[in-house]
Formats: sequence, C-alpha cells, structure tokens
Amino acid sequence: MATWTPDPTFYPSPRMAMKAPPEKHAYVAAFDPARHKPDTIAVVDVDPGSSTYSRVVGSVEMSNVGDELHHFGWNACSSCLCPNAPHPHVERRYLVVPGLRSSRIYIIDTKPDPRNPKIVKVLEPKEIAEKTGYTRPHTTHCGPGGIYVSALGNPDGKAPGGIFLIDHESFEPLGRWEVDRGPQRLGYDGWWHLGYDTMVTSEWGTPDTFENGLVPEVLLGSGYGHRLHFWDFTRRTHMQEIDLGAEYQLIFELRPAHDPTKAYGFVNSVISLKDLSSSIWMWHRDGDKWAVKRIIDIPAEPADPDLLPPVLKGFKAVPPLVTDINLSMDDRFLYVACWGTGDMQQYDVSDPFEPKLTSKVRIGGIVSRATHAGAKNGALNGGPQMVEVSRDGRRVYFTNSLYGAVDSQFYPDGIDGWMVKLDVKPKGGVAFDPKFFIQWPMGRRPHQVRLDGGDCSSDSYCYP
Repeated sequence: MATWTPDPTFYPSPRMAMKAPPEKHAYVAAFDPARHKPDTIAVVDVDPGSSTYSRVVGSVEMSNVGDELHHFGWNACSSCLCPNAPHPHVERRYLVVPGLRSSRIYIIDTKPDPRNPKIVKVLEPKEIAEKTGYTRPHTTHCGPGGIYVSALGNPDGKAPGGIFLIDHESFEPLGRWEVDRGPQRLGYDGWWHLGYDTMVTSEWGTPDTFENGLVPEVLLGSGYGHRLHFWDFTRRTHMQEIDLGAEYQLIFELRPAHDPTKAYGFVNSVISLKDLSSSIWMWHRDGDKWAVKRIIDIPAEPADPDLLPPVLKGFKAVPPLVTDINLSMDDRFLYVACWGTGDMQQYDVSDPFEPKLTSKVRIGGIVSRATHAGAKNGALNGGPQMVEVSRDGRRVYFTNSLYGAVDSQFYPDGIDGWMVKLDVKPKGGVAFDPKFFIQWPMGRRPHQVRLDGGDCSSDSYCYP
C-alpha cells in the first residue's frame, strides 16, 4: 500500500537539519542592470566531487525583460511540519521568484532535472495588485499557511508596503496578510518566531525612493526605514513598534534564531548618518514586550577622496555598508557582509548579547579591490553582498551585487559579477575555497543564492 511521506528535505528541528546531506546545486538570481535582456535563475554546481564544480551548469531565462530578480525562495520548507498549520505532503520543488522592478512573480520547477529548471506559471503585476493591494514583491518565505511575500509598495508604488500570501499548491495570490497594520507603513523583510507566534518586519522605503538609486535628500533627512515591527502571527495584527533611531537608516535583513524556543534575532542597519558606520541589532523578549539592543558597530574606514565615488568624496571615508547578514543553523555564528569595505565577518553569537568577532576575509570593496586566488583579474569590484549558509554551517556562499541602480552609485565603473565560497571551521574561522571562484558571465549580475534542499535563511522550525 502506498503511503504519503513528507519531503525528505523537511526537518522538524534545526538540529536535525544540520545533519542533512550537503547541497549539490545552488540557484542564483542574475539580472541585467541595463534591462536589455531577460534576467535568469542560474544553476551552479557546488558538489566538490563533480567535474563541473564551481561552474554555472544551467539556467532558465525569464519570459520578460526588466524584472530585476532580487530575493526569491522555496515554495515549501520545514515549517510544513508545524502542528498549527500542517501540510507535510507539499514538496520543496518550486522556486518563487519575484521581479522587484516589474512586480511580476515567476514559479520555477526545479524537477525532474535540477540543472534544467522550467517556468511553469507567471503571476502578472496587475493580478498581484488587484488581489493583494501590493506591488514590488521583495522577499519570499515559505511558512504556515502558504508562501509569504513582503512587498515594498501599494498599487501606486507608495506606502503602505506589507505582506501578502500565495497558495503553496495553486500559486494563486490569496490577499493581504495584515488585518490591522497599526502604524506600520514601510516594508522590507518579514520573518517569524513560530514558538512565540510572532511576526517581525523591517523597513526600506517606498519604490520612488530607491528605484533610481538611493536619494541623498531622503537618506540625509532620515526618510528611509529605521523601525522594527512585531505582530501577532495568528491574529495578523500589529503589536509593537520599536524605533532604532532616525540616525540608523535602512533596517534590512531579519535573522531570527532557528531554535523556536529562543526569542531573539538579529537585524542590520546599513548606515548611520552620524559617522557612516553600520550596526547589528538584536531583538529579544523583555518581560511581556520586545526590546532591541545594538550589539555590533562597524566603523567606516578613512580613504583618499580621489579613490571614492562621487556620493562619498565629501566624507573621505568608505562606509562598511552592511547589506546582508545570515545566521548558522545552530544559532552560533552570524555572518555580516560589508559591501562597501569588502569584508565578510564571522561573529560568535552563542551569547547574543555579547558577540565576538571570530574571523573575517576581504574581497572586492570600493577602495580595497581585494582579489581571490581563483580570479584572473587582480582587482575585484563589488563586495560581499547576498550571503547564504549551508545547513551544516560548514560552507558560506556569497555574491557581489546589491541592486542595479544602487550598484552604480557606489561602484560607478559598474560591477563585474562574481560568486565565491568560504569553508568554515567547526569552532569558528573562515577561509576562501581557492577552487571556487565564478567570474559571472558579462551582462548580468548575481544576487541571491538558494541551496537545493534548503539553507539557513529559507526554513523555520516548530521543534527545538
């Protein structure tokens, strides 16, 4: 008698997910900043035993031009095993791929051949706007109840941004997630603590303040996001707003602890208006409320103005520009991508209140242009940006492009794309894999990375 069994890549706990088989393929969003040809999802061989290791071995082109693929995710993940909204027989098979600029969403099937993915459905901008009230879909997370998509604007490209749901089987847009949004107006990321029935959201800005690049007047006027929002996940209502301070602009990536019994997480502020530093903040429970603490400050580095892009010449410094962070599955190591200076930093956050810098490497950077053993070009541009961590925590992958219009503000000569990998020692410490350097094919730039079978920023868990 045939029986249904859950997808073998679903794990009830992060402890069990750490024992998963190593990934063999990485899926990478790659966009054309000139918007002349379609963006792609590229397939990279990450199996060290393969003859095509560290190469692009497949891709699928989008059916339109100008989407600007950005963040994307799986249709289903380990949260399907949660007791409050179980759907364990959904398969981790499809990539949900939004175009941040077009507001179009592609559904891409990675089976039966993972190196030859296919588009099986396209959600057009008009349908998404009509059914959800949102445009500019940014981040997708599979979770209880379906696929959650954060969006940065309403149908007019203004506030409020928010979150909408897509059905995890039909891929039909279901509607707006928020029942009562309270004071929340700006959107960026959204993730949750399943053990505490809490959603957390962060802030960037409305599309008119970033689609043609960051607007200096908006930035210097503290007009970008600087708040975190906490929600009742089941009731879908706003519970609490915490303002990090108007100085701290661009509150981006949310990395809650993977262990559902831990009520804390990490978020980055890209830049301080006071001194161009970046900072990492930890949110945590304080009695019956949520609180935040700034736990890491990364200073700007003095630099020769002649080596700086016009936007920075007057400051005579390179800001770190922490644009992404990621947390290992055991909640021990936090990875911090400094897109401006070129550093990838590893912190031991075993005690989240007292992080310790354990290791760092440098590649690219606005001024440093540090190289890699596998690079043919001696001076690399761009810097560590989108970072992904393997489930066992032993490998870290990252790429070097942020967003087309913003890339050119900080790297005016344009960004030549690359993707690299770090090997991680069990007790801390990182080093480049000298055999893994992908000089990205010209004409497109690589952004987010997803690993087959899941990774440290795609799954959430209901059991410790």
